[in-house]
Amino acid sequence: MAEQIQTALSILRRRQVEKRVGLTRSPLYARIKAGTFPKPVRLGNSRAVGWIEAEVEAWIAAQIEKSRKA
Repeated sequence: MAEQIQTALSILRRRQVEKRVGLTRSPLYARIKAGTFPKPVRLGNSRAVGWIEAEVEAWIAAQIEKSRKA
């Protein structure tokens, strides 16, 4: 029987994302609009949104990879 590894999903709020990636609100949303940054997910029925931590981490890793190739 194959053993499954289950990872807990974590949601990051905007300020947490800003600190991790080094972008402020406007550039962050500009990249989302351009399709170069992960889209946020809605949290309930309110206007609150968050980002899946694994997607943000993958974006950071991709940025590092791009910078190393240049």
